[in-house]
Amino acid sequence: MQAFARHAGNTGSTRRPTRSRALVRDCALSLLAALPVLGAFADDGDRPWLDTSQPFEARAAALVSQMTLDEKAAQMQNDSPAIERLGLPAYDWWNEALHGVARAGGATVFPQAIGMAATFDVPLMDRISKTISDEARAKHHEFLRQGQHGRYQGLTFWSPNINIFRDPRWGRGQETYGEDPFLTARMGVSFVRGLQGVAPDGSPLPESQGGKYRKLDATAKHFAVHSGPEADRHTFDVHPSRRDLWETYLPAFEALVTEGQVQAVMGAYNRVYGESASGSKLLLRDILRDQWGFKGYVMSDCWAIVDIWKNHKIVATPEEAAALAVKNGTELNCGETYAKHLPVAVNKGLISEAELDDALTRLMTTRMALGMFDPPAQVPWAQTSISVNQAPAHDALAREVAQESIVLLKNDGVLPLSKDIRRLAVVGPTADDTMALLGNYYGTPADPVTILRGIREALPNTEVVYARGADLVEGREDPAATPLIEPQYLRPEAGATERGLRGEYFTSKDLSGEPVLVRVDAQIGFRWDRGSPTDNLMARGEAGPDNAVPNENFSIRWSGQLLPPVSGRYRLEAGANDGFRLYLDGKLLLDHWEDAERLRADSVDLDLEAGRAYDIRLEYYETERDASVRLAWGLPGAKPTFDEAIEAARSADAVVFVGGLTGDVEGEEMTVNFPGFAGGDRTDIRLPATQQKLLEALHATGKPVVVVLTTGSALGIDWAKENVPAILVAWYPGQRGGNAVADVLFGDVSPAGRLPVTFYKVDEKMPAFDDYDMANRTYRYFEGEPLYPFGHGLSYTTFDYTDLQLDRDRAGVDDAITATVTLRNSGQRASDEVVQLYLRPLAPARERAVRELRGFQRVHLAPGESREVSFTFTPARDLRHYDEEAGAYAVDPGRYAAELGASSGDLRIGSQFEVEAR
Repeated sequence: MQAFARHAGNTGSTRRPTRSRALVRDCALSLLAALPVLGAFADDGDRPWLDTSQPFEARAAALVSQMTLDEKAAQMQNDSPAIERLGLPAYDWWNEALHGVARAGGATVFPQAIGMAATFDVPLMDRISKTISDEARAKHHEFLRQGQHGRYQGLTFWSPNINIFRDPRWGRGQETYGEDPFLTARMGVSFVRGLQGVAPDGSPLPESQGGKYRKLDATAKHFAVHSGPEADRHTFDVHPSRRDLWETYLPAFEALVTEGQVQAVMGAYNRVYGESASGSKLLLRDILRDQWGFKGYVMSDCWAIVDIWKNHKIVATPEEAAALAVKNGTELNCGETYAKHLPVAVNKGLISEAELDDALTRLMTTRMALGMFDPPAQVPWAQTSISVNQAPAHDALAREVAQESIVLLKNDGVLPLSKDIRRLAVVGPTADDTMALLGNYYGTPADPVTILRGIREALPNTEVVYARGADLVEGREDPAATPLIEPQYLRPEAGATERGLRGEYFTSKDLSGEPVLVRVDAQIGFRWDRGSPTDNLMARGEAGPDNAVPNENFSIRWSGQLLPPVSGRYRLEAGANDGFRLYLDGKLLLDHWEDAERLRADSVDLDLEAGRAYDIRLEYYETERDASVRLAWGLPGAKPTFDEAIEAARSADAVVFVGGLTGDVEGEEMTVNFPGFAGGDRTDIRLPATQQKLLEALHATGKPVVVVLTTGSALGIDWAKENVPAILVAWYPGQRGGNAVADVLFGDVSPAGRLPVTFYKVDEKMPAFDDYDMANRTYRYFEGEPLYPFGHGLSYTTFDYTDLQLDRDRAGVDDAITATVTLRNSGQRASDEVVQLYLRPLAPARERAVRELRGFQRVHLAPGESREVSFTFTPARDLRHYDEEAGAYAVDPGRYAAELGASSGDLRIGSQFEVEAR
């Protein structure tokens, strides 16, 4: 126990347990005494919760019984303080792992969740989630070795996001697995099992592999009926039809609970049928626990308990909100409401202390099951070496996943491009932007490869010219539009041969004290997401949790010499989120030493002489979250970026336009708005006007233009579909996205990604964003003609579907039906094909989805190769609908069709069968 006490921070209250608490303690001890192992507490009789021979729940109850009321309340918030007298170390439940361990320093960054969904590859997701959990375990134990117990350092991860991406305007749709409940469930179950250390088939792992202990905890969020608008998420109340609730919004959650055995569920901010989703009796008690048998714990979204009284006004006071949430099943509060107000609620009689004990015992059981209280030697997962983090095999997997995620929307024969091309122009605002790889909720990749870099690495003998051409969106002051000062024009001191500037990193905001890190940074172009640094331009060491620099409240001084290549008028530009100052030869040129909500830049024009060295110094400080800093310049005679791009296109043999969106404009509840964007959501699904103008001008040069889109959602690209010969969707493709895009562009990989969302036409009149009725939404209910349908994706070869056979044409509700089809690669290239099974009623007796995905397999075939592909489904599971009158699922007897093909809009072969009445 000395190890626990050594790292236990503040002690909290030391008030002795009351009589009622003592009674709970005695009951817990009696329960333990009744267990099979006699005398199990002999080694530590006063701390029975440390007896590893006893069940986790009994140990947890014993520990809770020793806490005071104040201590219990504090343990029910995400940043749980240490209780030194009990040997309980501090623990923060808040961790993120959406597409790699996030916000905790270096980690492998896979494609964003929407990109992983586009692979339609569950076995691949098994490998991804296992890799993420390996890195998570390794990082956690490395943090413990350093005595750290902070945020983003634990074992409880708040992923995956399995909300249904019902509307393309939602900025957080990128975090989901798309618009279909079945695809979401299959990808989500795989992700949960991989994180929690369960075999892909759901069976427990052997004891030697950690079978007694869970590897991590995954969290299914946000439960339920939550998908924007972001600006209104703290106030709106949704009243979906019961049919939509049970047929669209709940199935993926049910699958993760009943199949995936997910250990945690996060409530949403909004109300559902008038109840806060983070304190809903219907959702959390009646459905989650009573109907689905959920055994884990529920947490609120961050500060959602505040919303219950402050914004939703369901109750009048914070103590009433805290009591309501706990009573209805939310054990853990992300925020401070529980710690501050649950003791008050108990004293006022709003909730009993026994109810707190029940909730907290569930939380402590979780920590026990993760091995947090047991000797590391007894926990196999604790032996995971830090060497697995960012291992070469993980980097290779990130590239493979990115390759599989890329969707070829259109190809008129221009792709794949020849590697013998003489001159290629790469143009567009996301071509050389690391943010276009990452999306949101990301970690720090060791060496992120932008699309420009990936193309250049693939074409060592080709002249690749690059021009940004346009800003990402209209009206956005985009510091990234100005090129960084390149390393050859910087040196850390007079006469130095090393290139770059000397960086001194301080643990204060005012550059005071001694620097804790000193290094030479080749370029100043960094982006840090909430304390998890990402170097935008160079593969350098990171300033963050893996080094001595704190996540927040730090400062940096870069100094050295600037060496202009030619004489003339230069524009020097600095940009940062929070304060910066720029000096040249000791003169203060730019002074913005104050906090800022977002990245902002300033510049100064001045004459510089070639052959002269100028002393340059950039000072910067960061307060909290979303830090960034850069040092850039415009050289004499530089053309405007738009004209430069058109000139590059005219002189090239072909053009690759790389544009779309980044996490800077679509994401979670943003305070900055741009034309077409509001609060992180979109008000316009079209390609931003700045980029559309550039794309049309590139097309007007007469050169073949290939469009590569970085995005987390569907884009209205009607003009591009009609006018350019080839279009790829790369999503936010992760750390090796640039290599993967190049692999597809030049034919090393045949694309086979599929759209997990419908792409709508620009002029499509969409339902109101805040309307949660599923009518005319997603491929399941959409009545119009999509621009590109759900499941769409082309290849560099062709596939034939023949000989569909059903093993029965009549079935009872509980009978299994197997469909088998022969798939043949009829083209000239090896490639994957995603075979998709859809079911639909032929004469529906009630309003139903047009068709529904009920099976998919990603199959690799060589040219001329054939293979039988089979799917098994049951009417009770796959043809059920929600009967609102009966208040339960039902299956209508009658005729149905099983249809197979390459997308929901390209069904190649079908057969009919009949479901008999019970």
